[in-house]
Amino acid sequence: PYVIVSNHQASLDVMGMVEVIPERCVPVAKKELLYMGTVGWACWLCGIIFIDRRRTEAAIDVLSQTARTMSRENVR
Repeated sequence: PYVIVSNHQASLDVMGMVEVIPERCVPVAKKELLYMGTVGWACWLCGIIFIDRRRTEAAIDVLSQTARTMSRENVR
């Protein structure tokens, strides 16, 4: 398993990243993108994992659960 970290500058960059990242990779994005109309729907349909950056504990829980799943199932 591995994690790719990128610093995208606009919400539309996420859609471009989907074309570049290897198969079986799932991006992590801020939860605010989920509420951006068509972009939010596209991100949700692509299986992006959303984190709430305003609630630090919740964001840590989501990332920890994702890391455990990656390790347990040996997925990227």
